[in-house]
Amino acid sequence: MQRLVATSVNTVTLQEVEKPSLKAGEILAQTLVTGVCGSDIHAVQGHHPFVPVPYNPGHEVVGVIREIAPDVKGFLVGDRVTVEPDLPCWDCKNCNSGQENLCENLKFFGCGYTQGGMADFWTLPATRFHKVPESFSDEAAAMIEPLSTPVHAVKLSFIGSKDLTGKTVAILGCGTIGLLTLYAAKYFNAKTIVMTDLVEKKRNLAKQIGADLVFDAASKTLPSDIRQAVGQSIDVVYDCVAIQQTVSQAISLADKAGTVMIVGVPSKEVTMPLPIIQDHQIRIQGSATYLPADYHDSIKIISQSSFKAKEIVTAIFPKDQAQQAFNTAIAGEQIKVLIRFS
Repeated sequence: MQRLVATSVNTVTLQEVEKPSLKAGEILAQTLVTGVCGSDIHAVQGHHPFVPVPYNPGHEVVGVIREIAPDVKGFLVGDRVTVEPDLPCWDCKNCNSGQENLCENLKFFGCGYTQGGMADFWTLPATRFHKVPESFSDEAAAMIEPLSTPVHAVKLSFIGSKDLTGKTVAILGCGTIGLLTLYAAKYFNAKTIVMTDLVEKKRNLAKQIGADLVFDAASKTLPSDIRQAVGQSIDVVYDCVAIQQTVSQAISLADKAGTVMIVGVPSKEVTMPLPIIQDHQIRIQGSATYLPADYHDSIKIISQSSFKAKEIVTAIFPKDQAQQAFNTAIAGEQIKVLIRFS
């Protein structure tokens, strides 16, 4: 079979490798489409803090089941599936408390693991699989995994409430995760949603999807402009970029008593005004991947008529144009880039 490998910085190569063999408790799937994630972009450029090159990319994957181990129940050959790519040990304190996304011995399919979803075939434990509704296109199905990240972040930000009812939120970044955070915030009843980005086309798309207000992220007066427009500080800020500029903007927007959710993957450390954070009781909260319940909520959101997968998936490349797919994703003009394998 063929497998895509990030062989060096900014370089991906299709290689001929052995098809993986099925083990007990596992399913073998054939790839339909795989998304080029923000984590992939960081990693292939040598900027990811935890995934060095070379590595086998691909975790936003949709496939078809081709083989099932005899001890696996609940799936059939031919089922279309997506996966939870985090691979817990199931034995540490976090796994035992229902927080397997924070497993102390965590491995991650497509991010430093021996296999990735940018391959013709791959195997994973059956516990990591989710069936895709028949009504979903492959493009919509490819949004289940990335949407589960903001769903998890939004649910973490409730802080004792059942949803975002009455809350004013800001989302920094109108890329894939930012726009999917918009869908999640709307689903969980945010009162007002403000979004920022450097690219006007992306800001316009955010407005089209349902943002109440959009702002140019390059504005030197951005926090004060947003606060003036909404008439108050922001209750929850979702930073889907996670660089020094956006973290500083997020803290200014959440001041006082607000919450800053770090959703994007930071490429390096940033500084924070700790005296302000302490004295103004600002909550800084990290958000890591997802749990099964987040996948279930993501499927519900994508099932709604208001969810437009074609507005998110803006470029699809065949696997033999994978380098172009990565270059396009890195350039930043597209929202979500997919690679089609079969």
